[in-house]
Amino acid sequence: MAVIDMDVPPEREFVFTDKDFETIRSQLYKHAGISLSDYKKDMVYNRLVRRIRVLSLDSFSAYFSYLASNVGEFSLFINALTTNLTAFFRESHHFEFLKEVVIPDVAASGSQRVRIWSAGCSMGEEPYSLAMALGTSDIDLREWDIKILATDIDSDVLKIAQAGMYGADRIDAMPQVFQTRFFRKGRGQYSGMVKIVDELRAMITFKELNLMHSWPMKGPLDVIFCRNVMIYFDKKTQKLLLNRLADLLKPGGFLFVGHSESPFRLTDRFKLIGNTIYQKVY
Repeated sequence: MAVIDMDVPPEREFVFTDKDFETIRSQLYKHAGISLSDYKKDMVYNRLVRRIRVLSLDSFSAYFSYLASNVGEFSLFINALTTNLTAFFRESHHFEFLKEVVIPDVAASGSQRVRIWSAGCSMGEEPYSLAMALGTSDIDLREWDIKILATDIDSDVLKIAQAGMYGADRIDAMPQVFQTRFFRKGRGQYSGMVKIVDELRAMITFKELNLMHSWPMKGPLDVIFCRNVMIYFDKKTQKLLLNRLADLLKPGGFLFVGHSESPFRLTDRFKLIGNTIYQKVY
């Protein structure tokens, strides 16, 4: 009976050394602030080898040379290595809080202006969910000045987000009233697809943005959704990001994060007020 040595990595199409992995890890951290763990080596190989094949290169070394001399490739490099997991109304309590607390607070202040940032918006489900939540709140959207900025580092997913078209199965779990009001069914070549209505799309501006670079928006913002983004950063980068987010929020503004994320011990500029919901202190 043959004995398989479990410590020997499977045969690969291209040589991929620890040095290659460190080069990629360094580039990703330098450019996007994303910190890759050692166990992501196989994932990195599997994703980047596709680019090597497309470019008809013969090694990772050749790819690194190509990357250094072709600015446009860097965007594709980032796209290949970033993960996009998203769904409509993911963490539904966040959207209920927006409707039941944030909007009434703004209305009570005498204002009808709301500014929201969806940082790491992926394929658009989060900002569209925000728009739907606002559309079903106790306000008349026609009388309010509402703008949602949706950004992501991945240019490919932003194209999907801007188009606002999804497989019909993506909204199966959504209440029927939402499906009827906010989506239109595709026909012909778009059969089996649904498209977000123009009313919602008009509320959202999609932009490519690297969180480690300068930010074009000035604020102040009422709400920032930055969920499941900080998990890819080390503590130093998380602290920097949190303080920049605080600078952008208005006094008392709200920050929504993912379950594996917390400003605790990184900054004292936020206080926990709900399940993964934080409010700016100063």
